Amino acid sequence: MAVSGLIMLGYLVAHVAGNLKVFFGPEEFNEYAHWLRVMGAPLLHHEWALWIVRIVLLAAVGAHAVSAYQLSRRDIKARPTAYVHRRRRASYATRTMRWGGIILALFIVWHILDLTTGTVHTGGFEEGKPYQNVVDTFSTWYGNVIYIVAMLAVGLHVRHGFWSAAQTLGVGNARRERLLRGLANGLAVVLTAGFVSVPVAVMTGVVS
Repeated sequence: MAVSGLIMLGYLVAHVAGNLKVFFGPEEFNEYAHWLRVMGAPLLHHEWALWIVRIVLLAAVGAHAVSAYQLSRRDIKARPTAYVHRRRRASYATRTMRWGGIILALFIVWHILDLTTGTVHTGGFEEGKPYQNVVDTFSTWYGNVIYIVAMLAVGLHVRHGFWSAAQTLGVGNARRERLLRGLANGLAVVLTAGFVSVPVAVMTGVVS
């Protein structure tokens, strides 16, 4: 669970950095999208590196989902009868991890069908023109709602997940707890703000 989560976190950091290129205009954003398909050249053929990244991510998502299910079953088996009184010591991010994971799984499917395959894209999907496709998606109210809700879920998931992974892998201790929580909160805020800034920019006309 921890290792697969950190792999996906690394991808999110790279992904938000790429997304922010939309603020530099269509030429630079489209050029970045083209580079993703030719990175590794001439050693690797067209899109080979991109597919390697996709396969690693798919494996990480699968491992994360299976781990979540196994941990949930162990939890139920260890405590088949719920506690009569519950103390709410856990944060909101901790209590919503499972629902957040489901929301993100559904979002990933929609996101791929929208901006990768164009299956559910509104406005006429244009192959090789990701800048225009992004503008099309965030020119619709439902595209914005789906994306922003999912990115808020990402923030909550990262906030708890990063700190939890550090504990699982033995990095955390009493001395480092404040630092790790600060890093978790900082990552969550930066990632959420970075991702949400794109639909907000389209809605306000900053990106058009």
